Amino acid sequence: MKKIVPYLIALYLFITSCTGEKPLEKVIDESLGFAVKQYNLMADVMKEKPDQLPRTIDTSGILVTARSGWWTSGFFPGSLWYLYEYSGDNKIMDNARIMTARIEKEKNNRGTHDLGFMLYCSFGNGLRLTGETAYRDILLTGARSLSTRFRPNIGCIQSWNSRRGWQCPVIIDNMMNLEFLMWAFRESGDSSFYKICVTHSDTTIKNHFRPDYSSYHVVSYDTLTGKVEVRQTHQGAADESAWSRGQSWGLYGYVVMYRETGLKRYLDQAVHIADFMISHPNMPDDMIPYWDFNAPEIPDAKRDASAGSVMASALIELSGYTGADGAKYLQVAEKQLRALSSPAYRAGLGGNGNFILMHSVGSIPGKSEVDVPLTYADYYYIEALMRYRKLLADMK
Repeated sequence: MKKIVPYLIALYLFITSCTGEKPLEKVIDESLGFAVKQYNLMADVMKEKPDQLPRTIDTSGILVTARSGWWTSGFFPGSLWYLYEYSGDNKIMDNARIMTARIEKEKNNRGTHDLGFMLYCSFGNGLRLTGETAYRDILLTGARSLSTRFRPNIGCIQSWNSRRGWQCPVIIDNMMNLEFLMWAFRESGDSSFYKICVTHSDTTIKNHFRPDYSSYHVVSYDTLTGKVEVRQTHQGAADESAWSRGQSWGLYGYVVMYRETGLKRYLDQAVHIADFMISHPNMPDDMIPYWDFNAPEIPDAKRDASAGSVMASALIELSGYTGADGAKYLQVAEKQLRALSSPAYRAGLGGNGNFILMHSVGSIPGKSEVDVPLTYADYYYIEALMRYRKLLADMK
């Protein structure tokens, strides 16, 4: 589906250029230029750590890495591909190739639902920018591996294996891996990929969302009957709370599904999720969410830059599909990008373990990755900058 920027969005962009703030175009170029320098430093470090990819830093500021089988492995290579697209820097491209190659074996991994994150962010961006045939073959193999986790009697791709009394847990994060399968459908013509994505999306609308369009983190299904057995959380503040990054995952996923299918129910769902988040009374003024919209320690709760970056990237795309409301979504995304690009969230050169953004939250209930940089926060921040940059270029 072709993205069309309505007249009102163009008018909004013109008005914001006259406010006296630093032009957003300059903010974006400065931020991407910084990201190129910072991630060249990160790549130099990672070359000395074979088979590893950056994940976060520990409480002492020491870099924490992970092997290719960890769900975040594709984000650093994917970020490098975006930065190569921005800069044309051959060093960045060489580093992107090296880091992407470290993940290839995961194409045969049938034990995870996260192959979209792992393979499509890395090999997918590499294929888009280079057209390399080998990348296409790796992606198609990986898409077939991911599709084996679809459970027809449930109507969803299973996330984790059975645990904690969950027979077939499905997490809202899974909406993010459907873009990979929709690519495989377009590329291969195999309609089974399309059917999996639509069925998973429809089942998730039915069972993951509350009447206010907030979502549960985990819905587990009975493997025999296919019925919901429990709705809970793993990373949120409580079973009935709105874990912020989960809301962003859902928003992004339904924007993608509308783009890929043209089915209006997915656009409607994305709009409902976006409006829930934007209008929530606990959304801070800078639009970077607390780690959970219902965190008991608000207003002293930790912020989650990763939730803000995913949300911003989704809103930029959503703005092109929503007519007069598009300017509203773009205004929020601009505020988020300005905040994330400020010293409040963006690190200094050579600091922060060579990650770009500070102040993300992995899992407060799990006491893991609290108020630290996270590789996926950087990825979606860079993606959002690139998307807004293209939007501004299209206005010229």
